[in-house]
Amino acid sequence: MSPRDRYNDIADDLRERIKRGDWPPGEKLPRMVDLSTEYDAARGSIARAIRELEEEGIVKSTPHRGTIVLPGRARRRLPRGTHVHRRRPREGGYSFAATQPGEPSWVHHIEPTREPAPITERAAELLGVEPGTMVFRRRRVTSPAGEVPFTVSESWIPPDVVEAAPGVAEQGPPGGYLDHIEAAGHGPLRWHEITRARMPDREEAELLGIPLRLPVLETCRVSESARTGAAVEVTVMVIPSDRVELVSQLRRDRTATYEVLSSPGESIKEP
Repeated sequence: MSPRDRYNDIADDLRERIKRGDWPPGEKLPRMVDLSTEYDAARGSIARAIRELEEEGIVKSTPHRGTIVLPGRARRRLPRGTHVHRRRPREGGYSFAATQPGEPSWVHHIEPTREPAPITERAAELLGVEPGTMVFRRRRVTSPAGEVPFTVSESWIPPDVVEAAPGVAEQGPPGGYLDHIEAAGHGPLRWHEITRARMPDREEAELLGIPLRLPVLETCRVSESARTGAAVEVTVMVIPSDRVELVSQLRRDRTATYEVLSSPGESIKEP
């Protein structure tokens, strides 16, 4: 058996043992030297097998602590429709696809921040400014109550918009800062989203508690001014790829008419 086959077999066995509960979430795997003896394999094969599990988000190796089994991550289905809701009519802020009307508020995993910061390259591209420019940023790391971090969300607002709408710097209800932008002369806002898969940077991986080799899903929501047509806010949401599925409702166009070609059980006659 080749070394490649060996570490794959070890990874498969460890994965199955974790799945059946031999090591519950939060518990450490045996030391590498002990696993090497148990599997009668070189330590390099054990290390490679554990690295495979890390890349899948099943375990996390921490210096001086060992390899910890991570909680299972159920996938959350996000409907990506075209409707924007209010959490509470005339009271709550705008609600997009991650949360649905009537759903309890999510919890924060870090203290939300609202302060100027150097804008990232992707957000700068969508906002039309130079990367690294100091732009007002609203950052939060959230999830449904009782779950591990689900998303890192960063909203970027240009200085001139903040000056005209100082309320964007307040905490307020989720999504409520957009009301301040609209009231400053940019309403009603128009939105579009751009979604792509990519690898996380180191800070994102740390905030989400995921390995650097686990891809993330990035959705950028761009708010456009009704008065100028320019982008006045960009929100970049980053979600671990093992935690989310996007669901879209498909509708028939007028050209996709339904025609009965034959009765059930009958074959279609050739013309």
